[in-house]
Amino acid sequence: MVVMRWFLAGVVMLPQLCGQRSFSEAPKPKPVAGAELVEVNRIWGQAPHSAFTDLIRYRDLWYCVFREGTSHVSPDGAIRVLASNDATRWNSAALVSYPAADLRDPKITIAPGNRLMLTAAAAMPASFDYRHKNLVWFSSDGREWSKPEEFGDRNYWLWRVNWQRGRAYGFGYSTVEPRGLRFYISNDGMSYQTLNANPFDQGYPNETSMLFLHDETAMVLLRRDQDTKTAQLGRSRPPYRGWEWKDLGVRIGGPHMIRLPDGRFVAAVRLYEGKQRTSLCWLEPSIPSLTEFLVLPSSGDSSYAGLVLHDGLLHVSYYSSHEGKTAIYLAKVKLP
Repeated sequence: MVVMRWFLAGVVMLPQLCGQRSFSEAPKPKPVAGAELVEVNRIWGQAPHSAFTDLIRYRDLWYCVFREGTSHVSPDGAIRVLASNDATRWNSAALVSYPAADLRDPKITIAPGNRLMLTAAAAMPASFDYRHKNLVWFSSDGREWSKPEEFGDRNYWLWRVNWQRGRAYGFGYSTVEPRGLRFYISNDGMSYQTLNANPFDQGYPNETSMLFLHDETAMVLLRRDQDTKTAQLGRSRPPYRGWEWKDLGVRIGGPHMIRLPDGRFVAAVRLYEGKQRTSLCWLEPSIPSLTEFLVLPSSGDSSYAGLVLHDGLLHVSYYSSHEGKTAIYLAKVKLP
């Protein structure tokens, strides 16, 4: 058993930058002891560069998806799909490619009809008159995938799709000027309509992680890369056309978050202050704050986690370069 150091030190909390309403107050979590890193294993590293993971459990099997390529940005990016029955021993189930483009940041979810749904952005060669488009594939076994279908708007990278009551929701961020977000809805995961054409446009907003609360409130963790570069926490109620935002006062990358059965929120992010690393943080929406509590074995080029809570352990897929070159890791964490 490997036990990693843990942190209770808080982060600087900045005042709300925009939005006129405040988030509703929620009970503050009681102080807790440290989390325990039960184990972490490198599960893949055969390509020169492996990165940008996501993780899901489907029909009693585990699936981890990520990008493989020659380098962090290269024209040969493809999506590797790994499968496992115990989240320890992994085998390749598929390699999804798109010869005309670099496939980036795959995300996997379960669509209505109990099908796996894989999405990714296709970064186009310089000869094209647009930079990015979104692609989707479907599968019933993680091995055989449908032909790719384009969805959403070109040059709006729809980074992660979330299903709620049979509908898909997601934020797309502009990859050309002017920078900003669009918020989308879809009934089938392929045809999307714009619910809000500009929910946020300050400081180059881009990568997002969203979840829905029991009362159907949507909450989103947003990365920014200009101005103060500090993350934002957004919130909206149905029909999700209006959003309110608060500043978290810390720079993040590759955000993902999950809500625990007891109501607490855990976020997996890349942190930049001091040593660049992949960490787990407590997210407290009512303050709001993001508090680091566990550093995963990582450094440099790393992060982009998948999160699944199963059998009392938080399973975290991520990539890191701390062992010499980028590889894919799976951590199992016991939370307090």
